[in-house]
Amino acid sequence: MGNICGGSEKAHAAEDFRPSSPGTTMTSSKTSGSITTSQSTTGKLSSVGSSFVASAGSRSTGSGFDEGGKYLDGQILEAPNLRTFTFMELKAATKNFRPDSVLGEGGFGRVYKGWVDEKTMAPTKNGTGMVVAVKKLNSESMQGYEEWQSEIHFLGRLSHPNLVKLLGYCFEDKELLLVYEFMAKGSLENHLFRRGCAPLSWELRLKIAIGAARGLAFLHASEKQVIYRDFKASNILLDANYNAKLSDFGLAKLGPTGSNSHITTRVMGTYGYAAPEYVATGHLYVKSDVYGFGVVMLEMLSGQRALDPNRPNGQLSLADWAKPYLADRRKLARLMDPRFEGQYNSKQAFQAAQLTLNCLAGEPRSRPSMKEVVETLEQIESMKSRAREARGGGSGSSRDRHHGRNGTAAGHQRSSPRAGGESRGRGGSRAANGHAAKAR
Repeated sequence: MGNICGGSEKAHAAEDFRPSSPGTTMTSSKTSGSITTSQSTTGKLSSVGSSFVASAGSRSTGSGFDEGGKYLDGQILEAPNLRTFTFMELKAATKNFRPDSVLGEGGFGRVYKGWVDEKTMAPTKNGTGMVVAVKKLNSESMQGYEEWQSEIHFLGRLSHPNLVKLLGYCFEDKELLLVYEFMAKGSLENHLFRRGCAPLSWELRLKIAIGAARGLAFLHASEKQVIYRDFKASNILLDANYNAKLSDFGLAKLGPTGSNSHITTRVMGTYGYAAPEYVATGHLYVKSDVYGFGVVMLEMLSGQRALDPNRPNGQLSLADWAKPYLADRRKLARLMDPRFEGQYNSKQAFQAAQLTLNCLAGEPRSRPSMKEVVETLEQIESMKSRAREARGGGSGSSRDRHHGRNGTAAGHQRSSPRAGGESRGRGGSRAANGHAAKAR
């Protein structure tokens, strides 16, 4: 939510496959065949004070959570505890939604920077009070309404250090708005791919991965498991200290109940991140989220996008062509992001690569749970401190092994799989605040 690594470059994001309205068939040149979406009933949202009840519809979640339950430093509230804003209040907070207040823009709305009083949440003058991010949805989009509704039902009731805070909403005439906490460092996507953004160190990437994994593990830990369904780099936001928080719950679904292993739903999400079984059949498993986490881990390891049409033939999908590099310790160095300049712990990197490979398993049952992912990442992070103790403070860097005397990445120059496919700097999503709707 911060104007970090800014500029106004066009989005170069993985393509979403969310229908603009129910009952559409969408075909993408990036995949074979078409994706068909079935007709659904839009849920009607009624408000009583600050709590919401969803009437019969495709996203009814009124009693879906284990109410009041606590999991992994988080809490699930019985009802959303949100402030109701008037449209005039948000208009004042954002300087009448002026263009210079825009933080991000996407397919179903813009996100504006606003200022409110920290205690009363009333609008304040620019530069005073607390900064917030105001998402103004496209009122003409039926899908936008459904996702606005889902944000309130899920994010309005979920409280965890690794989930972005939804502070309030506005539902006035045709105006649909959401108000979030401001995330000073913007999205992980921008830090990985936007031109002019300083590269994230290995240590920071590991910290971000752990935070995002904890958020996802929290969602999966409740009795009524929540399937996030859209885990990707643009939905991971970073605060001023690079703590990762998941945002955008517009596609979240409650998981299977009883003895069921999955739910069946229309295929929605983002190409490159969506699990293969979900894209092929519409069967959505809790561990479909784990696949998406594996793709983001691969992006953080390699510094390359999940999908990039500018890469050589056969390398469109990062997950497909990079697997052999993850499995081979000797090849892994050629996959690692050259912007590390060799400054990473090679043992940690290899362990992270093995975890990534497990998350990308073709069968959902072969993937680890997010609880196991968190435990593994925490073990990987602890490897460096143990190594320092053993060596008396050694860095554990792989620079000397992978760099020549002049400091360039010799291994990458000779045999990197990136040849002809480097697309860094083509302009990450303009949604620096991470709350803008994805490009459709």
